[in-house]
Amino acid sequence: MANLKSLAKDTAIYGLSSIVARFINYLLVPIQTARFAASGGEYGVITNVFAYVSILIILLTFGMETTFFRFMNRDGEQPERIYSTALRMLAFTSLGSIAVVLALLHPIAAAIGYADHPEYVGVMYVTVAIDAFMAIPFAYLRYQHKPVKFAALKIFNILLNIVLNLLYLIVLPKLRLNLFGIYDEQFTLDVAFVFYINLVCTLCSLLLLWKELRGIRFGFDGAACKRMLTYTWPLLIMGVAGQLNQAASQILFPYFYDGSVEEARAQLGIYGACIKIAMIMVMITQAFRFAYEPFVFGNSKEKDNRETYAQAMKFYIIFTLMAFLCVMGYLDVLKYVIGQSYWDGLRVVPIVMAAEIMFGVFFNLSFWYKLTDHTIWGAYFSGIGAVVLITIDVLLIPHFSYMACAWGGFAAYATSMLLSYFIGQHYYKIDYPLKDIACYVGLTAILTALMLCGAKYLPTWAQLASNTIFILIFAAYLIHFDLPLKSLPYIGRFFDNKTTH
Repeated sequence: MANLKSLAKDTAIYGLSSIVARFINYLLVPIQTARFAASGGEYGVITNVFAYVSILIILLTFGMETTFFRFMNRDGEQPERIYSTALRMLAFTSLGSIAVVLALLHPIAAAIGYADHPEYVGVMYVTVAIDAFMAIPFAYLRYQHKPVKFAALKIFNILLNIVLNLLYLIVLPKLRLNLFGIYDEQFTLDVAFVFYINLVCTLCSLLLLWKELRGIRFGFDGAACKRMLTYTWPLLIMGVAGQLNQAASQILFPYFYDGSVEEARAQLGIYGACIKIAMIMVMITQAFRFAYEPFVFGNSKEKDNRETYAQAMKFYIIFTLMAFLCVMGYLDVLKYVIGQSYWDGLRVVPIVMAAEIMFGVFFNLSFWYKLTDHTIWGAYFSGIGAVVLITIDVLLIPHFSYMACAWGGFAAYATSMLLSYFIGQHYYKIDYPLKDIACYVGLTAILTALMLCGAKYLPTWAQLASNTIFILIFAAYLIHFDLPLKSLPYIGRFFDNKTTH
């Protein structure tokens, strides 16, 4: 229980910062969707380019975050040398790849559909390469249990991004000014501003990590490098395959959509804007991951933590289901995060959220092969999921547009999750409380069905009121069975709930 409390504390700090950061980051969506209408396709360009970015960040970090935690806590390794070696490895790969991409910029830009705007590709690649390098200093903050500094730097980056987006997309055009002086009629607002702003914010974050970057002075351990690469290459395959489950649809969509390039970008922009609402699940999973990786590897030397892992899974599912209900219950309010011209895509929100919950479960399950050093299994599971997603996208995008993308992601994550569970139970059996989890899933399904019925027949105010009641029913079930109020700090003494599962 003490370990779970420690995990909960770190998750709360990472979670709070992630919530604040994601909420602030949401402000980019109304700013950008207000400036770029759905019909223009500019937001589709942003969605498409950032899909490539999400794959590149996996390639350039090549699983080194997880590898870093594994080797920092492994007997016989020198933590300072491991940290310095990891830093130097990523510095070499990031700088080398920047040189290659800039040398081949025009053919690369043409190959992905941006021959007229190679600056999109160049600027964003430099940005993502720097971000990849910073993954190790940020992981080091997590290793040292410094969630406050970690959170502060992340929030600063996003705040700066918001301010600059607001300034250059909204304020300066209204004032007829630009960065270099007086506005003139030849000055046109382009999505390139979004990419340049990201580069500026990344460089500022790099400067603020100067203290952690001094760890590079501890030298390079060639033998440790070989051991780390042996451990990490399956994680690289797993990471790319896993990220393809999130980003492949946005990359493939323009190639398989049955319409013009402009219409494809417009439809992709609608999909990209609406899945931002569903990203609350990504936020929760990310917060859990930030705390859970160092927690698991840091306690791996203890005799057995399988019961702890089972309980962590249960409470992860419970709180993501609660978040699912909250988003569905207040979707009529949350939809104002995006421009009205994008609302047609809101039907993808519950599908994408359910898929993200399954991704979180898959991540939670992944520790059986990470702790036993059989990371190749993760590559198999993620690879099969990616094949499922790509197959559905290729076959169904021409017929069902972005709805095929949503269902493809759902099917891919479900496949990876189920494979990991059943095979994992053979190699590293954990008695997950499946009956309890099934009860929460069933209750969520019933309450969601009631919310959807209310959306058809009730006015908005009545929907919000009834949906609030449904959410409170879920909360009451949770308190009654698994989180009695007497167990909560400070207020627990006012309650005497003796009911437990």
